[in-house]
Amino acid sequence: MQAGQRARNVFVVLWVAVTALKAIVAARLPLFVDEAFYWQEGRHLAAAYSDLPGLTAWMTRLGVELAGHHAFGVRLPFLLMGAALPWMVAGLSRRWFGARFGWQAGSLTVLMPLSATLGILAVPDVPMAFAAVLCLDAGARLLRGVDAGSALMLATGLLLGALSHYRFIGVIGVGFIALLLLPEGRRTLRDARVWMALTVGVIAWLPLLAWNLDNQDAGLKFQLVERHPWAFQVSGLWFLAIQPLLVTPLLCLAMWQAGAAGIRPAPAGQQRVQWRYFALVGGVSTLAIFLLGFFTDVERISFHWPLPGYFALLVAVPLILGRWPRVWRRLAWAMALAGLVLAFGYYLVAASPLLREQLAGNKYYPRNFAGWQPLADAVREELSAMPQDTRLLAGSFKVGAELGFLRADASIPVLPHPLNDKHGRTAQLALWKLVDEGRRSVPQLLVLAPGDQRYRDLLERYHQVCALVGPLPPPRVVSIDHGYQRFLLFRLPAGRREGPCITPAMAWIDAPLPGTAAAGAVEVKGWAFKDGVGLDAVEVLLDGKAVARADYGADYDVTGFWKISTDPNHPRVGFSARLDANVLPPGRHWLGLRLHGADGSVEDWWEQPLDVPER
Repeated sequence: MQAGQRARNVFVVLWVAVTALKAIVAARLPLFVDEAFYWQEGRHLAAAYSDLPGLTAWMTRLGVELAGHHAFGVRLPFLLMGAALPWMVAGLSRRWFGARFGWQAGSLTVLMPLSATLGILAVPDVPMAFAAVLCLDAGARLLRGVDAGSALMLATGLLLGALSHYRFIGVIGVGFIALLLLPEGRRTLRDARVWMALTVGVIAWLPLLAWNLDNQDAGLKFQLVERHPWAFQVSGLWFLAIQPLLVTPLLCLAMWQAGAAGIRPAPAGQQRVQWRYFALVGGVSTLAIFLLGFFTDVERISFHWPLPGYFALLVAVPLILGRWPRVWRRLAWAMALAGLVLAFGYYLVAASPLLREQLAGNKYYPRNFAGWQPLADAVREELSAMPQDTRLLAGSFKVGAELGFLRADASIPVLPHPLNDKHGRTAQLALWKLVDEGRRSVPQLLVLAPGDQRYRDLLERYHQVCALVGPLPPPRVVSIDHGYQRFLLFRLPAGRREGPCITPAMAWIDAPLPGTAAAGAVEVKGWAFKDGVGLDAVEVLLDGKAVARADYGADYDVTGFWKISTDPNHPRVGFSARLDANVLPPGRHWLGLRLHGADGSVEDWWEQPLDVPER
């Protein structure tokens, strides 16, 4: 009893501290681009959408209606669900393994990085995980004996899961397999009350099925075909490597031991039946996802996919840890706590402009969280200087959704963009009549985010935009975090201008390389061009200030790669300049370019680090 009370006290302290921290982060962190789109869906209420069933959008709408139009309001229902999950896991484990182990399972759920951060973002994985644990609890109860309450819990979990994500089909399949593999499970499946619950779960998929039938199966094609290569990829090994880091290595080992111990033959007993059930659900689920990782989408975030299976294994993990030597047991808890700190540290960095800037140039730079408020401010300034009937036009769904949230306008039209297709949003935007093909009778303010495109495809994208809206006027550049988040704002006149395609400038610094230690005379050289009109001059910037005018116009033929480029200066687009590093104070500086177009445009290019060592 004393050990159970002590474990409960530890759980409550951890839960209160982590939940409070989650709420603080959720209030300060800008919306992730997917969250902004879910908010947009919530402003266009429907039974289902192109990318998801309806629950995520409904929850964002509910949160805003209850708490107000801000990031915390959007995330509030998800925070509440995420906060409930550790209690659910603790209650499930307590029921079958006792109070001490149950509260420890709850504490591990609070600490494990993947589950600890669940609810900070308004994403469908939160209601999906909530539904998965409900179904797991219901299945364990049904193995003991079928009753109306357990059947109702199962029906509720199946209903919420069907309304959360297409991937919940996998949760259902794994649960069904686990029940079929157990004699008690096969007996359970013969009960009519269980089939009534399953019927509710089937009916819950009808809105999504109806949406797909009405829209040429666009959602199903995206989720099951278009986003996945369905061919073996060695890069799937990265998925296997990152999982122990995301759940912490020793906790990952303990979960696999819990699964193996549960499946091994052992003396029969009520507790044993439940443990086998948890082990089968968790083991089959995580193993299947690991194998699928070699064939499915590796470009977008998928590290959270095994989470429902991890919850099933966490229920029994305290029993495994109890068998470990004390030093390893304590190390497992310490590593989980360290993982929690690192996970929250990343979100806190993303929420802080000053800290986020330190990640500029790093592959972990949180670009999808960055720069939206400065962009919204710049858009407001530009629109105030344009005619009153000016319309806002976004270059992709990301820009449209983020600006829409910050401007409380869920109907900003967007240009066709490969990103809209890649994320399964084109069909939904078309249903809302928000796909703009570039025809206009009033002025427009066009907002592009060059970083949304791979650099090698950026010039082609600019030409596609030209084909839609005409030659692009000189842009206003909104540069955040040394240009690692960058936006271009164009004032388009009411009528389409005719003429050759004029694009934003393109450039590259060949030397020095990023992060180079600079000493003495530093030669800065590279190439730059601007399709349609060309460049008049290139200035070298250091820490945002012009420090040298480059010699521009040297022979540097880049048309072998940029085959469609129409800069009239080709092949004389090379530049060079010299900097004296001896006059610079030691430390990190930022080297950039200011590109002057022949059309009067002035565009600051992104910056790269230049390190001056101590002398």
